[in-house]
Amino acid sequence: MMHAGTDEGLYGLTIHAAAKLLQAGEITATELTQAVLERIYAVDNDVKAYLALTPETALEQAIEADKALAIARAAGELDFLSPLTGVPLAIKDVISVEGVPATAGSRILEGYVPPYQSTAVNKLRAAGAVILGKTNTDEFAMGSSTENSAYFTTHNPWDLERVPGGSSGGSAAAVVAGECLGALGSDTGGSVRQPAALCGIVGIKPTYGRVSRYGLIAYASSLDQIGTFGKDVTDAAILLNGIAGYDRRDSTSVDLPVPDYRAALQPGARQAGHPGKGSLRGLRVGVPKEYFISGMQPEVELAVHQAIGVLGQLGAEVREVSLPHTDLALPVYYMIAPAEASANLARYDGIRYGLSVPAGTLWESYRDTRGRGFGPEVKRRIMLGTYALSAGYYDAYYLKAQQVRTLIKQDFEAALLDVDIIACPTTPTTAFRIGEKVNDPLSMYLSDVFTLSLNLAGMCGLSLPCGFDTAGLPIGLQLMAGAFREETVLRAAYVYEQATDWHKRRPTL
Repeated sequence: MMHAGTDEGLYGLTIHAAAKLLQAGEITATELTQAVLERIYAVDNDVKAYLALTPETALEQAIEADKALAIARAAGELDFLSPLTGVPLAIKDVISVEGVPATAGSRILEGYVPPYQSTAVNKLRAAGAVILGKTNTDEFAMGSSTENSAYFTTHNPWDLERVPGGSSGGSAAAVVAGECLGALGSDTGGSVRQPAALCGIVGIKPTYGRVSRYGLIAYASSLDQIGTFGKDVTDAAILLNGIAGYDRRDSTSVDLPVPDYRAALQPGARQAGHPGKGSLRGLRVGVPKEYFISGMQPEVELAVHQAIGVLGQLGAEVREVSLPHTDLALPVYYMIAPAEASANLARYDGIRYGLSVPAGTLWESYRDTRGRGFGPEVKRRIMLGTYALSAGYYDAYYLKAQQVRTLIKQDFEAALLDVDIIACPTTPTTAFRIGEKVNDPLSMYLSDVFTLSLNLAGMCGLSLPCGFDTAGLPIGLQLMAGAFREETVLRAAYVYEQATDWHKRRPTL
């Protein structure tokens, strides 16, 4: 197995390793960006991670970064530079980048080029990051495999016949394949954590309100949150530092100070229950009995139990907790999310932007545009959501789902009075074969059964690699904590990562 940054070349570097080399002047941002672009040209015909690539712009941004690095080096001010300066990143195609097509993986937005930029991308650019392009996604982020993209399916770099997960499958695949050093995704019901698990990398779903949603194409507004992908915990934390913070343009953004997430990982970092490197003494880890269910892949269950055992060996106190309404998370999510999608997707009518199908009457134009522009999964969720919001059924379905959502949130709050973090599987299985579940929506929805609850509760979590099955496919460990407790999950993940080597493995393409 090749090791990042050695046999793999520059494209295999982690963000933090690249930052060191860039600041020392050992490599340039232009060289790094060119190396990653060449990697994309070499492997993306097989992986199919990107919907749009912007090589000319990326190289221009790399030249700018090299100038900033040279000035800071000459002035002895490298400490003031972001570790993202000159680092090539990928952006999921539901996050707007000014002047770059944004399709959300849908035909209905074909040809749409946003005239503005998301706050998250603005922050990355202000930090000097290089934007390589837009990655593939399930249409409007509705899916668990990227098979719902209107353009093509992304392939898992560990096995090209399998899915990378979804809906941020393009971003996850790009990171593990060396087609970028890090990436942004969005997580509505697990769409960062699930593909991170299936691709063997780290994916963070921040607390709702921690990262601005301005410029994020909405699926379900009370659930959507932009998250980060990294080759290891440090990279994912650096990216989260780069995009977190209050934004007055997003009414759901929370005005709280942003901690230095990377500093929380370092040896000697002191916070509740974390005495220093290599130890989790004082950390209380809860294991929810409801998350180990029948039908789960035995290798996943074994690997996650072993990972929880490692947390215990590192000094954590492990105890069982209960989240009694877990079995209701799936139906609650698939009532609330489609209802919000029904409202959000009403704006795609063929009149203002995107696809427009002319017809004899305005009503026929609406019908033909939406009929041709939306794929089957989006139509399924719009119909389900519209039904749930209709006058005769609102109280019975949507209102009841919101009440149960409150119970799910209260389950987490009660459990987190007794423990600091909750540890469980990210997914019930490893990556499944392309086409295996495409005609069975319920089976596909079950891929997110362990991730949905966190979005309903508005709390934070991450997935990191904790093993491989006998087919050589990655297995993810999910760590969750209360609102704005990202430091706690990151610290626990980092200490676990340093005690294992799962994160060092890379697929051979």
